[in-house]
Amino acid sequence: MFDLSGKAALVTGATGGIGGAIAEAFVAQGATVIASGSTAERAEAAAQRLGASHALAANLSDRDAVDQLAKDAEAIAPVAILVNCAGVTRDGLIMRMKDEDFDSVLEVNLTAAFRLSRAFMRPMMKRRAGRIINVGSVVGFSGNAGQTNYATAKAGLVGLTKSIAREVAARGITVNCIAPGCIATAMTDALTDDQKAGVLAQIPQGGLGTPADIGAAAVYLASDEAHYVTGQTLHVNGGMAMGF
Repeated sequence: MFDLSGKAALVTGATGGIGGAIAEAFVAQGATVIASGSTAERAEAAAQRLGASHALAANLSDRDAVDQLAKDAEAIAPVAILVNCAGVTRDGLIMRMKDEDFDSVLEVNLTAAFRLSRAFMRPMMKRRAGRIINVGSVVGFSGNAGQTNYATAKAGLVGLTKSIAREVAARGITVNCIAPGCIATAMTDALTDDQKAGVLAQIPQGGLGTPADIGAAAVYLASDEAHYVTGQTLHVNGGMAMGF
């Protein structure tokens, strides 16, 4: 089950914990993975570490670079799976948040996902097959103080997912979202003991998730077995937030 052999996947944010885990899980299932990062050095290092076949660099805050990334990836191999996982944070209370901090987070986390999805739409439609997976966040549903920009971008990914899914469902393309909860990454490593205790108190399972948990969810959504699942958000949060 969940065999991805013969399929090429572009994973943005593959240099990060969650994006790297998704790329690694795809490699384990036989996919040809194109690992994307903000610089060539980081992308190549990630590709070597994860076993990815190719590495591409792109500054996703640069719209021309986003468009070029899609062209470069498709030139390597027909991309069957697109994972929009790249993200940045510029946290701060709204009263002190600068316009550029709001704009930069939306540009990378949301606009780049839109542009990449649009770029791959035509070739996927011609092949009448494709998988697009957007990596959101629990805060896109619950909101989070100090992350107005980030939560807005992640909530936007949900609307993007549903709208594209409706447009392309008849062409054999599925579009879904994964909303991780609190996952053990470099970001959570930076939390104080008191902060970690506060987070864990909100999780019924009593522990943080792992990047591999998100990788497993992505493998399922990318697989043939998930052909009848589209426009959905898969929540992977240990019960941290229910009812969405």
